[in-house]
Amino acid sequence: MKKTSRDDQPVTLPSIGQNAILHALAESSAARILERGALVRVALRQKIYEAEQQINDVYFPVDCVLSVVARMRNGSQIEVGTIGREGMSAFPLLMGASSTANVCYCQVRGSAIRIPADLFRELAASDPGFRQLLDRYLQAYVNMLGQLAACNRLHTIYERCARWLLMTRDRMDLDAIPLTQEFLAMMLGTGQSGVAIAAGTLQHAGLIRYTRGMITILDRPGLEAASCECYEVARSQFGGLLRAMPGAREKTATPKTVRVAPTKKTFGAKGLRFENSPDREFLL
Repeated sequence: MKKTSRDDQPVTLPSIGQNAILHALAESSAARILERGALVRVALRQKIYEAEQQINDVYFPVDCVLSVVARMRNGSQIEVGTIGREGMSAFPLLMGASSTANVCYCQVRGSAIRIPADLFRELAASDPGFRQLLDRYLQAYVNMLGQLAACNRLHTIYERCARWLLMTRDRMDLDAIPLTQEFLAMMLGTGQSGVAIAAGTLQHAGLIRYTRGMITILDRPGLEAASCECYEVARSQFGGLLRAMPGAREKTATPKTVRVAPTKKTFGAKGLRFENSPDREFLL
């Protein structure tokens, strides 16, 4: 039986076009989603699926952002994947499983198209174009899993915070991100004090404005310079899917390489520096 609530709305063709996977559906497949899907509001921290429990529905974000989180036995957790309008929540189903070891829930509230798991399996088997986009997205997602594992081990909290904000901004296509310090700390796998210092430093540099429950990006080029190279990897992996969407806006400037001194990192208009940063090149 189709799960509904008072807040569910009918799926429309314009809403289908706002997700990079769904926008390329064949007409017959889109008709089935119009018939059986729902346009739903996803609340902050709403569970999409639980660990080791059957996945019954698939979510295609329109303007919300979902997090895939790994939990330890002591209750600590860290984000291992982010899902926005470039993708969908059903990796286990795509690979033939019905559950997963991780948890998925909403990190930025908004809208998504929800369809039953059985319909997702049917469309993936019967629509070659849909399956091809799913496979492209899965490959990009797997590549980012390895990149983020290295990022969490090798890069500073300042760099990771900047990278996370940029990735989330790209998925929302908005500079204002509703976000609490507690939630950002959980996403980055660090304490709230570390996030407070990182956000305060980025704000002092004029890159963001941080108020309770809201972070606004003020200087995107400066924030990109503050981020590690993992942001550029993410943009190259998922950019093709987003650029294929109608009305997509993507930066087309030619990247340039900037050498950062081995003992300090400089970014932003105010020339803020961090000591003991490793030598590396940044793509701006």
